[in-house]
Amino acid sequence: MDLRIERIAFRNFRNYETLELSALGPLTVLVGPNAVGKTNVVEGIQLLTALQSFRRPSLEQIVRQGADFARLDADVTDGSRELALSLQVSEGKKRYLLNGKGKRTADLKGLVPSVTFAPDDLELAKGAPAVKRAALDALGSQLSANHYVIKKDYEKVVRYKNRLLKDDAPSELVTSIDETLVTCGAQLACYRSALVEKLAPRVADYYAAIAGGREALMMGYVPSWEPHDPDLPATFAFGRDEARKRLQAEITRRRDEERARRRALVGPHADHVEFFIAGRNVALYGSQGQQRSVVLAFKLAEAALIQEMLGQKPVLLLDDVMSELDEGRRNALVSFIEGDIQTFITTANLAYFDEDLLSRARVVELPLEGAAEPGEARASGAAGADAADERGADRRHAGCGPAAAGPSTGEGGR
Repeated sequence: MDLRIERIAFRNFRNYETLELSALGPLTVLVGPNAVGKTNVVEGIQLLTALQSFRRPSLEQIVRQGADFARLDADVTDGSRELALSLQVSEGKKRYLLNGKGKRTADLKGLVPSVTFAPDDLELAKGAPAVKRAALDALGSQLSANHYVIKKDYEKVVRYKNRLLKDDAPSELVTSIDETLVTCGAQLACYRSALVEKLAPRVADYYAAIAGGREALMMGYVPSWEPHDPDLPATFAFGRDEARKRLQAEITRRRDEERARRRALVGPHADHVEFFIAGRNVALYGSQGQQRSVVLAFKLAEAALIQEMLGQKPVLLLDDVMSELDEGRRNALVSFIEGDIQTFITTANLAYFDEDLLSRARVVELPLEGAAEPGEARASGAAGADAADERGADRRHAGCGPAAAGPSTGEGGR
């Protein structure tokens, strides 16, 4: 039996002084006008399950204004096990606990996975390459702690290399960092390639079902060492040795260009993930309807792959997406929900749901007592919540070694 959330409780989180929902079942619909905190509930559940937020906030932003800490709790059970998940945020630091004991984020990845679908996810089909890479890595990090740790290490290496290039550091020092970048980067590229190999057929199948079989979708992955043509459908699979060799060769070839532009140009931060319909790039030529179908297919495939690989159905978090989908796409999503997957939905309008679905749901009207005025969350320029993760990621999970922990500077991503 899958682990499911029975209860959530927030204290000093975003606009909530306190919030508690108990006796949670398969389907919970949170309804209320805009700016009452519906999305905050979804974000809180995501922080306790996927261990990240789609908003990418600073830690200070998730603490209610005027408070000096925030705490989020979830009680989960599969009928035989009962687990208590907690997140504590205070003094610019976060700490996860499982049954009262502190845990590394990497140790909790995949325990209670989740898939979030929010309006901003529509950028997955039409947005910048960084959006697509982030979506792929977010999924990979829930499926594998190794993927999560390698991604974190690689990001540190790229930031350090960018600082060296910006400061016009000696070539010998940049070359030494490139050795670590190749080690981390080749492994991350392999993880991504293997993940796309598993995910792409499922995305294509869901897209075909949504489109009524009228169109075929292809998902492709192009590593930074390969020439990239957005008009040419392509995807690449490779092993670690080939990835190391190709990545090193491309870094060597573009070394002078990196010096001139003062930033790293080669590595997984420059990879491309593309979607093609009938040989045409969805980001460039897809209609709005096609782009939305691609994103919906990706999310459904993501949930299906998590279930297959982890043996655990993810929690599905749908933040005000019904208003973004037409009737056909809403029906496809509702059909998936009916497959016994625990789901939380936010909406401002219950008219998007039929009576049969609502009769099986717990409908929660917001705001609840205990919410502060909307929009009171603190703002700060401090490092993001994900970036403030534990510095000493568990190297038992195939990290890239001490050289990965160079000084932290600007991002190398596009």
